[in-house]
Amino acid sequence: MNAIQAVLEAMSSLTMNKLRSGLTILGIVIGVAAVISMLAIGRGAQNQITSSISGMGTNLLTVQSGNFTAKVFNAQPLTTGDVTALQNQSAAPDIAAVGATVSSRFTVSTGGKSSTTQVSGVMPQNAQISNDTVSEGTYITEQQEQSRMSVAVIGQTTATNLFGATTGLVGKTIRINGQIFTVVGVLASKGGTSLGNEDDRVLIPLTTAQIRLIQRNPSNAVDQILVSAKSASSISAAEDEITAILRAEHKIKASGKNDFSILAQSTLVSAASSITGTLTMFLGGIAGISLLVGGIGIMNIMLVSVTERTREIGLRKALGARKLDILVQFLTESMLLSLIGGLIGIALAWVITLVISKVAAASGTTLSPSIGLDSIILATLFSSAVGLLFGLYPSNRAASLQPVEALRYE
Repeated sequence: MNAIQAVLEAMSSLTMNKLRSGLTILGIVIGVAAVISMLAIGRGAQNQITSSISGMGTNLLTVQSGNFTAKVFNAQPLTTGDVTALQNQSAAPDIAAVGATVSSRFTVSTGGKSSTTQVSGVMPQNAQISNDTVSEGTYITEQQEQSRMSVAVIGQTTATNLFGATTGLVGKTIRINGQIFTVVGVLASKGGTSLGNEDDRVLIPLTTAQIRLIQRNPSNAVDQILVSAKSASSISAAEDEITAILRAEHKIKASGKNDFSILAQSTLVSAASSITGTLTMFLGGIAGISLLVGGIGIMNIMLVSVTERTREIGLRKALGARKLDILVQFLTESMLLSLIGGLIGIALAWVITLVISKVAAASGTTLSPSIGLDSIILATLFSSAVGLLFGLYPSNRAASLQPVEALRYE
């Protein structure tokens, strides 16, 4: 029996029991669609999270007070004095720029509309370090920071919430915790993720924030110091320079532990990729269970088919059909059920991911499920393997029937 003949006979047998074949195929369809959809959603989430982190600056190093790894909790605060020390190019040749932030949440209002959002005091250097750009107006300038001016740069979401627009806002005023600030710029969109919405924030000069809104002890303390290395290859050297300078500034003895911690953005990207990758495989594995259930359905139906067609099998063998011919016939039917289910499942997965991306967009969440060729090939091969594996026993059982016993079967 050649391959074409085996496929034609399998199609003929399956179409004789359309409802039963359809229900069997449905199990594989659901399994394949679930596997591909879960992998696509996980991959989309991974891409979104890693791109969001990378968008903050690939050469970014974040310095924070305290060292949880070394269990140093009662640490000396980071200050603008530390920022000035790090800006010394002779002591830190691998550092491109240094900035700092203080942040807190406040109610921002204008014209009867209000929104609670993140307000951050920033330095002009933060734009370069964090890859912030403006769609109109300007970023915080040196003059505005030195003069402690009441100016603000707002995000796209904040602008929409307060003004219902994202253009023509330069010169308008907003109130932050009741204090008047003039809008000098609108940030270009970065999008929102599970890590937070980069478009829903307000930036003001660091000095203005320290004096008027966000008091720390001492008054020149900052929440974070942001450092940009000159290149990806110089991140390690920049980290060593930061450590040496801050240990000197904080007067830490040679044997003492660092009272600050440094987080490289590249490390965060790797960690996020690893976590989301593991989660994606976990989701795919859970969805794969439904494929196994579909495979059990195939085996069950094929066993029923063998029982129903016992006399047919006996007649075929009596007319000269070999054991291999019977085995191939039933294996072809099993794999055909699985393959058809796999193809329909791929189409259904595409529809599911399309719907999910539309729903996410409508709810304001940026999520783009990504169906990769590898996941399609994996699901197709796995569904075919399921058909082969779970069709093997019924096929072998059919092929092992003795012609005389099969012809006598009622």
